[in-house]
Amino acid sequence: MLSCDICGETVTSEPDMKAHLIVHMENEIVCPFCKLSGVSYDEMCFHIETAHFEQNTLERNFERINTVQFGTSDNKKDNTLQCGMEVNSSILSGCASNHPKNSSQCLTKDSTVKHETFYSENLTESRKFLKSREKQSGLTEVKGSIYETTYGPPECPFCGKIEEHSEDMETHVKTTHANLLDIPLEDCDQPLYDCPMCGLICTNYHILQEHVDLHLEENSFCQGMDRVQCSGDLQLAHQLQQEEDRKRRSEESRQEIEEFQKLQRQYGLDNSGGYKQQQLRNMEIEVNRGRMPPSEFHRRKADMMESLAIGIDDGKTKTSGIIEALHRYYQNAATDVRQVWLSSVVDHFHSSLGDKGWGCGYRNFQMLLSSLLQNDAYDDCLKGMSVPCIPKIQSMIEDAWKEGFDPQGASQLNNRLQGTKAWIGACEVYILLTSLRVKCHIVDFHKSTGPLGTHPRLFEWILNYYSSEREGSPKVVCTSKPPIYLQHQGHSRTVIGIEEKKNRTLCLLIFDPGCPSREMQKLLKQDVEASSLKQLRKSMGNLKHKQYQIVAVEGVLSPEEKVARRQDSQVFTAEKIP
Repeated sequence: MLSCDICGETVTSEPDMKAHLIVHMENEIVCPFCKLSGVSYDEMCFHIETAHFEQNTLERNFERINTVQFGTSDNKKDNTLQCGMEVNSSILSGCASNHPKNSSQCLTKDSTVKHETFYSENLTESRKFLKSREKQSGLTEVKGSIYETTYGPPECPFCGKIEEHSEDMETHVKTTHANLLDIPLEDCDQPLYDCPMCGLICTNYHILQEHVDLHLEENSFCQGMDRVQCSGDLQLAHQLQQEEDRKRRSEESRQEIEEFQKLQRQYGLDNSGGYKQQQLRNMEIEVNRGRMPPSEFHRRKADMMESLAIGIDDGKTKTSGIIEALHRYYQNAATDVRQVWLSSVVDHFHSSLGDKGWGCGYRNFQMLLSSLLQNDAYDDCLKGMSVPCIPKIQSMIEDAWKEGFDPQGASQLNNRLQGTKAWIGACEVYILLTSLRVKCHIVDFHKSTGPLGTHPRLFEWILNYYSSEREGSPKVVCTSKPPIYLQHQGHSRTVIGIEEKKNRTLCLLIFDPGCPSREMQKLLKQDVEASSLKQLRKSMGNLKHKQYQIVAVEGVLSPEEKVARRQDSQVFTAEKIP
């Protein structure tokens, strides 16, 4: 059995004693006299020594106990004296544990061992004897100090024992826990050992070793707890990171799906129907809003079905004769223009209810093809053709894909255009013209070449395309050159000429499929106003998109050249300027 030096409790094993001592170390120490707390163990010992114990208090307690003992009857004198001696020996033994170094030895080894084992029991017996003697002799002492009056019975800060009087508590602390206080004992000379970790002074080397082992076990336990806590924190952080990554990937996937669906809707690949379905749906809306009588709806529906059946555009969006009207205007007016070059005859086509919002590429191809059909140089390759309707153009592009033109572009559009509202651009126009043996090429103006995002190189290229000899030519030059397909992000238009003003600035003349027929027909009047040309004229400051592509027609391809270009289109490249 092992006995605790602090509270006297006995335990059966050494590990239990170590755990018991750890409990003492964790408990908060409170001064039994003034309730001071929140200080370290050494500071509490110093506080009790300096604030509550007067000099030679221990000796006065010894004298008080001895006086009571010697005042007993003769038949109990021997027992009392023996008990007092044991108490005194026990007190001295307890005090020796914290004796300053180089003090004199006051007890023998045998008596020290004995008192270390039995001092708590003897002290209790002597206290009981002292109290009984005080009752028998009628002695009365002052009941308590100011502390007792104010705060109640004092409590031992080390073992929790409660005494009725502060003097008894002082005696208890001095005797039972003297080894825990730095109380010097005179005439004691015993080797002392300092704890290297907390500074505690021990009189026995083995006790010091056990004490240090407790420190080491506590540190090891704390480090183990820290490792467990660290491992748990890392695992929790890993789980939180995984959850955050999963949510982020899910959100990114959702956004990608939404963006893809948005692009599908924007480019007509959302399986919502094509030209026919949109035309019928929009006409029904017009009828429901009262803008179109039912009879007009059925008439237009019949005309549309007939046009789709034969694959030829019904011409309801076409405006002809604009090139001739522009020739007359520049001859008679436009005094600020130095010279103008016009393409060959071309018809204007604008979007209808069936292709509004996505059909600009098809309408510009119709304009370009209308010019080629009126040019005798292209009769050989376009013989017997008419301007096709939009569904027919989609079918013609699909046939070009089947021949082997632009397989990469075909895969991007799922090899299908009919029944969709898919956009087409310069590449699709190029392969369609090439499949018809029309010689053309794509030029890519992939970046701005002027200040403020302008493209002066684009204007210069178009001027060189239409003009061969600038000096000595008439003011208005009607060339045999077909119009130019002009593509930029989100829209396409057709260039039908270019004018040079007297200040040497250039201005393109452009057909826009978004301009309705009623506006284009204003150009057919005899007295055309300059304001009517605003919708055609585009200065350098009006064309400031990041990138432009053009498709320029150059002539007719032989069958062999067509085969060669079909093979070249499998790795599609465009001429880049600059």
